[in-house]
Amino acid sequence: MVGAFFWVAVAAGWIAGSGGDSPTIPTPPATPVADKGSEDTNVVNQIYRRDGQGVAFIEATEAAEEAPSPFNPFGEEESRGGGIATGSGFVIDSAGHILTNNHVVEGATKITVKLGSSDATHTAEVVGTDPASDIALLKVEAPADQLHPLALGNSSQVRVGDPVVAIGNPFGLDRTVTSGIVSALQRQIQAPNGFSIDHVIQTDAAINPGNSGGPLIDSSGDVVGINSQIETGGGGNGNVGIGFAIPINTAREVANEIEQNGKVEHAYLGIEGGTITPALARAVNLPVEKGVLVAEVTKGGPAEKAGLQGGSTEATIEGATFQLGGDIITEIDGQPISSMEEVIEAVDTRKPGDEMELTILRHGEKKTVDVTLGNRPASVK
Repeated sequence: MVGAFFWVAVAAGWIAGSGGDSPTIPTPPATPVADKGSEDTNVVNQIYRRDGQGVAFIEATEAAEEAPSPFNPFGEEESRGGGIATGSGFVIDSAGHILTNNHVVEGATKITVKLGSSDATHTAEVVGTDPASDIALLKVEAPADQLHPLALGNSSQVRVGDPVVAIGNPFGLDRTVTSGIVSALQRQIQAPNGFSIDHVIQTDAAINPGNSGGPLIDSSGDVVGINSQIETGGGGNGNVGIGFAIPINTAREVANEIEQNGKVEHAYLGIEGGTITPALARAVNLPVEKGVLVAEVTKGGPAEKAGLQGGSTEATIEGATFQLGGDIITEIDGQPISSMEEVIEAVDTRKPGDEMELTILRHGEKKTVDVTLGNRPASVK
């Protein structure tokens, strides 16, 4: 996972859910899960009864390939060796649009969907995908009485400890519900194309292969995330209580851009680097204790074109390897930065073609570098 390593590609990062114009994907009106006076106090049961019919069971038929997909966060069931991959999704409007993960449908020659408890099968059309955020927008032609859009919440209001429910199809076991809490916020995970996804929600609700693309739902019955990946601790491919969900604010914005433009573009800087800590600064005698040390500059990328320089000397400190000698980024557009995450966030809030002023230290000398951000490539090279 990206967050487990010192070096993070700043090319990773995507359009933050809080940036840009207001979403245009319609959000069904939220209603309280529990009616006043109701004797049923089982909130999970209430959420399941209200939202379960809006969850999709997805089967993606894949052509056989010579090798499995290099990205396989959920294990064997979602490998790319041919056959049928299963996953989840959920209806977001009365027109039949469904949100899911890109890795559920990537490379599929045919996609079929079952909605809620219905056994009726519908062929799904891919409206568009965004591998960088692992989001796909599908559409099905289904009778109105089979379309039950889920209310989309506000993932920026989610807090650690909030109760959440996951509904999906783990291991092909359709209409499975699990519950837990929000375990952490602001995690980073790696997208299928190698870039990082920010602001990810961590949960201990049981998520397993086949839950990919399904909703993570708060106690009000609103979707706050799309279940996407799990951490297995290095053994097996099942749940160990650490799952990750892409924030619904991000997914909503991506879906809007797909609807409006047919594709999603992300700003791109083109460096790899790491956060400078006081301990690292002392260990390698850096001139500052905060900032980002540039390890590598992508050849032909915006940063290289602007003259940014990467490291030239490799050092190993306490078992970790670092590239030293590169530029140190201390400010972006005049604002001090102290971590690689802040650089990623700054790039995420911009669009291709936008200008960004970087204040750097090079061999102890302060400089400013103007970078014209590019359009992120299809994958990390």
